[in-house]
Amino acid sequence: MTVESTAARTPRRSAGNKAGTTGTKRTTSTAKKAAGAGKSAEPALVQLLTPEGKRVKNAEFDKYVADVTAEDLRGLYRDMVLTRRFDAEATALQRQGELGLWASLLGQEAAQIGSGRALRDDDYVFPTYREHGVAWCRGVDPTNLLGMFRGVNNGGWDPNSNNFHLYTIVIGSQTLHATGYAMGITKDGADSAVIAYFGDGASSQGDVAEAFTFSAVYNAPVVFFCQNNQWAISEPTEKQSRVPLYQRAQGYGFPGVRVDGNDVLANLAVTKWALERARAGEGPTLVEAFTYRMGAHTTSDDPTRYRTDDERLAWEAKDPILRLRRYLEAVSHADEGFFAELETESEALGKRVREAVRAMPDPDHFAIFENVYADGHALVDEERAQFAAYQASFADEDGGK
Repeated sequence: MTVESTAARTPRRSAGNKAGTTGTKRTTSTAKKAAGAGKSAEPALVQLLTPEGKRVKNAEFDKYVADVTAEDLRGLYRDMVLTRRFDAEATALQRQGELGLWASLLGQEAAQIGSGRALRDDDYVFPTYREHGVAWCRGVDPTNLLGMFRGVNNGGWDPNSNNFHLYTIVIGSQTLHATGYAMGITKDGADSAVIAYFGDGASSQGDVAEAFTFSAVYNAPVVFFCQNNQWAISEPTEKQSRVPLYQRAQGYGFPGVRVDGNDVLANLAVTKWALERARAGEGPTLVEAFTYRMGAHTTSDDPTRYRTDDERLAWEAKDPILRLRRYLEAVSHADEGFFAELETESEALGKRVREAVRAMPDPDHFAIFENVYADGHALVDEERAQFAAYQASFADEDGGK
């Protein structure tokens, strides 16, 4: 298997095999072990890099990263650093009143970059509203992600130009969209695959259950990638499921695998394996990336109301970026010059994002009243007038300014 370089300086890159894979129809022993791991206290966890940055051998998945070079590893590290910098800038912009809301990915960079770099250009991505790292991998300009959160557009990019669908706010519905698209791919005879991202909270939605059912029955080439950050806003995972989430795949008849969500190499390997299954006609796979949301669910949330500092600190010690940096330094794949150059690039990205957002127009406050009814409605007209009076009251308080 050939792994493309991830160190190019343009965001759009793929760590997948451009020529495609044929593979044989099989289910790996690791997947079988994962499917039956509920019998033990500790679920199976695919890990290639420990939190200390030590490389761990894995007989099943090493081959999927065997051709990853030092340049590739630096590229993965760069991806995670720049994604985190963009995310931090967006959070700051919301705090400064430039965005209405922001959903941070802090702590989930490895799951998103690792899986995102496993994709081929012709694969199609169905995200939620937190997949900023995957968007980066698909070449979506980071500034285009912010228009929706500022209220000036409904997305900001053409989904078909990057095979990256618009952000989905309705929890779990994108899994059905992904399944339908994957079924269409099969009818078209294409060998590409589809990936649907969702969180542990969405795994309890009926739409996700329906997507699992249809994808299994129709053997759809779709990878369900669940980022289990352990908190559906303030609800812990153990109050949603009696078993680890990846085991839910058993009831639908397809493999489920749990991967260390803070290990970018493991996420790259497992996602490539799952995509290979899909392209080979072996149907869907559920990947549970076991990770942690280090920040708030969104900027309207206060995680200190339901999480302990000890829990957060324990997971900060497993930071995905620090983990890869330790490995790069241990094997002499990166020097201080690389990290310094990346820091400069990171600050430049933050400045560009900040300037782009502040150059955006203010949202149209009255757009919410448009297209509610095809022919208008007296009640909507009344509400519009009330809102106009409310807005005007602020100008009156400022002396008409």
